Amino acid sequence: MRMTSLIRGFLSVVFGLMAATVTLAQDGLTGLESIGKPVPGGMGFQPAVTELARDGHWLDGMVHYIMAAITIFVTLLLVWVVIRYNHRANKEAARFTHHTMVEIVWTLLPIVILIVIGSFSLPILFKQLEIPESDLTVKVTGNQWYWTYEYPESGVVFDSFMIGEGAPGLTEEVKADLAAYGYAEDEYLLAADTAMVVPVGAVVRVQIAASDVNHSFAVPAFGIKMDAIVGRLNEIWFEVDREGVYFGQCSELCGKNHSYMPIVVKAVSQEVYDQWLAGAIEEYAGIPASVQVASN
Repeated sequence: MRMTSLIRGFLSVVFGLMAATVTLAQDGLTGLESIGKPVPGGMGFQPAVTELARDGHWLDGMVHYIMAAITIFVTLLLVWVVIRYNHRANKEAARFTHHTMVEIVWTLLPIVILIVIGSFSLPILFKQLEIPESDLTVKVTGNQWYWTYEYPESGVVFDSFMIGEGAPGLTEEVKADLAAYGYAEDEYLLAADTAMVVPVGAVVRVQIAASDVNHSFAVPAFGIKMDAIVGRLNEIWFEVDREGVYFGQCSELCGKNHSYMPIVVKAVSQEVYDQWLAGAIEEYAGIPASVQVASN
């Protein structure tokens, strides 16, 4: 037990030092409203802040209305059959085994329902994968068990670790770290020392990969989820229309610390984003905007 405590203490110190050296550029990003996160007793969706999320919520509602209508119809049909054709009301049971019209209806009606659902769902699903002209590209790499964010145009690359990684729980030290990074205590296990930063109103192309095993990049409030596959580069996009902090999680079982690699995205104004990018370029040895990179 003593050795375990020493190891945990060592890991806490190591990750604390790592956090202290990689988060200077994000000092000015505190004070944002936490919008996209789970809430106690919550049963619905997180607030939709992208077109993709709003489309997904609408599609979910439409499909549920269709399901409810089918359920009510079948239930009423069963009740009618029980009342109309029970032994007391119908002494002489029918002897037929086929009914052409009924068979035609129960074959064609499901086909029509599926065509209606598909005519709306397929365009919405395709929209997620049809990347529009983007204003910003961010490459996200899943690792065991943290995320790496790269801004190729600026040469900015940094890792993102969960706050409290290696700690035995929500200790006083972890509470202090959460407060220092601008997070509430109920955001423990959701908060990370660095965040993916994007400007609101910008089309963000996200390139997703994995360095070791398969992971999955998911942010519910954005309506996006894309697997990070070893040896493959997947893409998805989003455009946030509301400033705030949004949380996600790795959504592909990737090992013992799968549940300890949260995703944090901070959406800020263009002005704040430009200030953050300038600081990130200086801190992470990126490429200044004034420097033109030669290409063949």
